[in-house]
Amino acid sequence: MKKAFTTYDLNGKTLKNRIVMAPMTRSRAQDPGSLPTDLMGLYYEQRASAGLIISEGVQPSIGGQGYPHTPGLYSAEQVDAWKKITDRVHAKGGVIYAQLMHAGRIGHADLLPGELTPVGPSPVAAEGQVYTTSGPQAYEAPKEMTEDDIHAAVQEFATAAENAIAAGFDGVEIHGANGYLIHQFISNNANLREDQWGGSIAGRIRFAVEVAKAVAEKIGASRVGIRISPANPFNSISEENIDETYLALIDELAKLNLGYLHFMVNPMQNDLLSRVRPVWPNTLIVNTFVSGRTKNASDLDYIDNNLADLVSFGNLFISNPDLPARLESDGPYNAADESTFYGGGEDGYTNYSTLS
Repeated sequence: MKKAFTTYDLNGKTLKNRIVMAPMTRSRAQDPGSLPTDLMGLYYEQRASAGLIISEGVQPSIGGQGYPHTPGLYSAEQVDAWKKITDRVHAKGGVIYAQLMHAGRIGHADLLPGELTPVGPSPVAAEGQVYTTSGPQAYEAPKEMTEDDIHAAVQEFATAAENAIAAGFDGVEIHGANGYLIHQFISNNANLREDQWGGSIAGRIRFAVEVAKAVAEKIGASRVGIRISPANPFNSISEENIDETYLALIDELAKLNLGYLHFMVNPMQNDLLSRVRPVWPNTLIVNTFVSGRTKNASDLDYIDNNLADLVSFGNLFISNPDLPARLESDGPYNAADESTFYGGGEDGYTNYSTLS
């Protein structure tokens, strides 16, 4: 039997296996209020056979929203709604973390109330369009964050983490990947600052470190993970000195004794993971790169080869709620309906079949 199907101690929580459901935006929260729904509860409950579930990206503040119908963790009503979901997962023996995601420049003023607009480290617009209530619109140049804005955003992450624990989550994952706010600070093209929050490598990684530090101080470092995606150009991101930058970031994060690092492998940086493994002191989750192929049981070799403690899967968990059982037999796998990925009802969300 592959090691992936054995239990794992994640900072005092026993995972039934080493297979992780990766965070995925599904855009099915209820508005107004960015409230999680009962249908979302069923979705996560169905997938509680994962060793660990990491929720979809949850905005830590009203201004952190980047897409329609995404849930938040900044109001009492949201906390109460999430509590119903975490209770359902725990009743099935599952473990669930909330992913805290501030979209930064990825968004649009039409998605935000009042006079709020997207923010970022520098007033540089991302290329492309975002879907809004008025249809697709080009990304706007974000408001450049002031020193006060930056400190406020750090505290929003910490408060949202505290709310997550109150909502019954077992911990939180800080989203530092995929071109959202933290990744924007790390990048060379979205962050053009020359102050202490940009310029040098130390400056560009500082926001990520300060967020992690504040969240760890609020809920305890053992309940905090962070996701990074070196060399990932998603959402119009460009990076230089990638190995040096990320090894410096990981060194600073390791000093905080965080519960885990969630590392998205890029085939252009294959050697970086082998350099990360010896220097990261705690749990390492790997999300493997997919280009023109369907993930399968072979991805679990990262665990057997001691390159990872846990392996996360995204799309396969959308269409295969019982994915650990299917990986154990290496299929068959349901195909995912991409037209239902973002928004809608139960179709392509809670109506996929299981082996049983």
